[in-house]
Amino acid sequence: MTIQVAITPNGRMSLPADIRKRLGLSGGGALLVEETADGIILRTVAQSIAHAQALAKHYAGDGEDTSVAAFLARRRQESGE
Repeated sequence: MTIQVAITPNGRMSLPADIRKRLGLSGGGALLVEETADGIILRTVAQSIAHAQALAKHYAGDGEDTSVAAFLARRRQESGE
């Protein structure tokens, strides 16, 4: 879906109510703005977390425990602590 929204001279823009409702922002909320070479991407915080988790899973793979606790345990083991 592509829509056009107006941006006021002070930088404000309004998302249509149906989009805010679908994103769980009907009572207000926050969006994260990502600037890319192709333009900007607006994501909710939950969408940004899911995106980051998907990227981490892609680069870390499925086989190894990628939790912080597992990382610290591996570091302790490697350093002989």
